[in-house]
Amino acid sequence: MTQTHDLSATAMAAAVRTGEVSPVELTEHYLARIERLNEQVGAYVTVTAERAREEARRAEKAVAETADPAELPPLHGVPVPIKDLNMVDGVRTTYGTTVYSDLTGFADDSVVALLRRAGSVLLGKTASPELGLTCYTEGDVSPPARTPWDLSRSAGGSSGGAAAAVASGLAPVAQGSDGGGSIRIPSSACGLFGLKPTRGRISQGPLLPDLFGLSTNGSIARTVRDAALLLDVMSAHMPGDLYAAPPVEGTFASYADRPPGRLRIARSKEPAVADVVVHPDCVAAYDAASELLEELGHEVVELPPVFGPDLIPRFETLWGAMAAFSPIAEESERLLQPLTRWLRDRGRSTTATQLFGAQAALQGALRAAFPVMDEFDAILHPTLAEPPVPVGYFHDQEPAENFERQKRFTPFAAMYNISGQPAVNVPLQWNDAGLPIGVMLAGRLGGEGTLISLSAQLEEARPWIDRKPDIWTA
Repeated sequence: MTQTHDLSATAMAAAVRTGEVSPVELTEHYLARIERLNEQVGAYVTVTAERAREEARRAEKAVAETADPAELPPLHGVPVPIKDLNMVDGVRTTYGTTVYSDLTGFADDSVVALLRRAGSVLLGKTASPELGLTCYTEGDVSPPARTPWDLSRSAGGSSGGAAAAVASGLAPVAQGSDGGGSIRIPSSACGLFGLKPTRGRISQGPLLPDLFGLSTNGSIARTVRDAALLLDVMSAHMPGDLYAAPPVEGTFASYADRPPGRLRIARSKEPAVADVVVHPDCVAAYDAASELLEELGHEVVELPPVFGPDLIPRFETLWGAMAAFSPIAEESERLLQPLTRWLRDRGRSTTATQLFGAQAALQGALRAAFPVMDEFDAILHPTLAEPPVPVGYFHDQEPAENFERQKRFTPFAAMYNISGQPAVNVPLQWNDAGLPIGVMLAGRLGGEGTLISLSAQLEEARPWIDRKPDIWTA
């Protein structure tokens, strides 16, 4: 039996324009599912039910009063949640920590303003780990975010709540953010398509700095087209942004209809993190994706070494500095989780010379790597080195061991935050235990269109949208 949440976001937007589906009906459907199921999956930390209902009523009125439906904005009446690392004016914003559990947003992040302008309805704020620092979502302000494919296992992070929401049918699409894999990791754990765009494609403003350029907003969706549509809406360069991505030809959504042609694709399952053993299920998914790409007519070759273990400490230096940068009063430090305090201590002990040295080393490595990587249209890796892990697998460890486990779990993703290249998780495989195992494709700077075309081709060849966890029909 088809349910409202079986519709893609693209189909919902079209149905709203024609009057086949009411924004109020959509919103009430999702709010009812959130009330019934959110405690199980830990997707939302804050639900904005009354605001959503009011926005939906206004959207419904606009449909009735608009003579030409084409004049309505692209996501008119479609529910889209916001990650709790992004501020929404007038809405609780905790940043995943009890330190800010009573903070009310006093401005809209640029990406929030763009989603609002596109006509979306705000269902609420999706769960994030404390300050967005981890690859799992187990903060102190909400229950752990769990993959609906096995509720004993983590949805990943830091956009774990966003991925859990989409994979459980508690949102059609979701905005997420990615500073070291935080869109691709939970998308893999939850069986979704996740898109981290090119550095500078989406503004981090007006409140969040983009000093290192590691983090960006992006899309989490069940279909490639939905993720591309969300990217179209969120893409903008704002005054004061330090980075700007190359312009796109047409819309990103249009690339989902464009055959990619025959591409030259490199592949590597060699992690940049030392002493990592990639799980056989992840290798099997990677090999199967390689075979599928060749069946589709693409040239697949091995990637020469471009990033080595020597860069990991440099990235860790930046990560610690970013953790320490969050403004937290000294008397509130005791409220932070042990790992957060450990990372902030590392950041505070970093000298300016060490920080600039780390950034300079990473830039030097990129100058050597780009001529090699730019020979290829896309690069294939496993998204993760292991299947989704049990809740508490990282969180219940001492900070140093916690951090090492995270590095071994996700040794492929952060290199493309360092480089700023676009990268996606493609949910092509499920293991014998029924857990999703994603593969990652990275593209050239500004090459989101190629990744979207290629991913849409893979989606057509091996459709995944009909694979749904049991909670989907609950």
